[in-house]
Amino acid sequence: MPVNPGDAATPAYPVGLRLAGRRVVLVGGGGVAQRRLPALLAAGAHVTVVSPRVTPSVEAMVTGGEISWERRGYREGDLAGAWYALAATDDPAVNAAITAEAESRRVWCVRADDADEGTAWTPATGRSDGLTVAVLTSGVHGAAGRDPRRSAAIRDAIVARLGDGTLVTGQRGPRTGGVALVGGGPGDPDLITVRGRRLLAEADVVVADRLGPRDLLDELPPHVEIIDAAKIPYGRAMAQEAINAVLVEHAKAGRAVVRLKGGDPFVFGRGMEEAQQLAAEGVEVTVVPGISSSVSVPGAVGIPVTHRGVAHEFTVVSGHVAPDDARSLVDWPALARLRGTLVLLMAVENLGAIAAALRAHGRSDDTPVAMIQEGTMATERRVDATLATAAERAAAEGVRPPAVIVIGDVVAVNP
Repeated sequence: MPVNPGDAATPAYPVGLRLAGRRVVLVGGGGVAQRRLPALLAAGAHVTVVSPRVTPSVEAMVTGGEISWERRGYREGDLAGAWYALAATDDPAVNAAITAEAESRRVWCVRADDADEGTAWTPATGRSDGLTVAVLTSGVHGAAGRDPRRSAAIRDAIVARLGDGTLVTGQRGPRTGGVALVGGGPGDPDLITVRGRRLLAEADVVVADRLGPRDLLDELPPHVEIIDAAKIPYGRAMAQEAINAVLVEHAKAGRAVVRLKGGDPFVFGRGMEEAQQLAAEGVEVTVVPGISSSVSVPGAVGIPVTHRGVAHEFTVVSGHVAPDDARSLVDWPALARLRGTLVLLMAVENLGAIAAALRAHGRSDDTPVAMIQEGTMATERRVDATLATAAERAAAEGVRPPAVIVIGDVVAVNP
């Protein structure tokens, strides 16, 4: 006996639609369309939206040439040539007409307002490292019907475990050596990216900086070799050259290597030096951006580096070289003339000289300053001062690296 296609107790047959280059019609231009369109576009579908009105985000896709828009209501025949359709208007009668046309044309159709009346269901989907996870629930065997929240919760759990490496899907082909330059964020292990955490879980060797998220190292399996970059013997050679040599050595031995850095690899992290050396040696390099402490640490203590009416710019400066040092590449007089925010990294030792240079070139003595030590960590603390008192306050309070120093009126902005 044929099964009623609207019977919610019948489990759906899972299938992946290959929509690249194929016509998809989405009737309705509201929130449902805004949520569904990105995935359809990522699948390569040729999407036509039929709706008198669309949201600004959907209109931006039209303006950008990503989708076409029929600026009117639904008409019989709109699904001609379609492979897939979505009925997403706010009128149940119109949605019923769309699903009826889809049925007559044998076009799979999702109905947003009443999923059980459609011929297809949209699963809760997520992606991780080339895998697509799709979860559907149904009312089979007396269950309480489809539960999108349960589907989403299961999807999120699977994707999270794939992302952090606690759910292993097996080797994806022959293992070859390579190096991933991973930005670990400002220190809190929860602030590393999903991709960075996954690569850590897959690593054979981790070369870690002192300022990386150290707590993550305890989660690695026993077979993973952890190398403290600060303790690599380098004799008369420069430390960076020694680190480069270690990365090359392990990668060429066929090991998966993660170079774990604090913040972002390319923000005062010497990541490009390592990438250049690895490329010259023929080693495959993957760069995984990280959350830079220059923005995240001020944000963690409630300081916005920009704020409407206060600062329209922020400048990130390395303070490891004093302003009067011949090696300095910073135009301190120009920085003193800026009205925006200055964020100093690696500047605790030279704070007095930096403050004096800024004041000498016109920055006001009473400019607010915040010094955030070990930002995002359990030991985080904030010391406030002015440009005139910053060095004295830092000494009195025992401020030590790692610390991010913020100079500008945004320091005085409160949530």
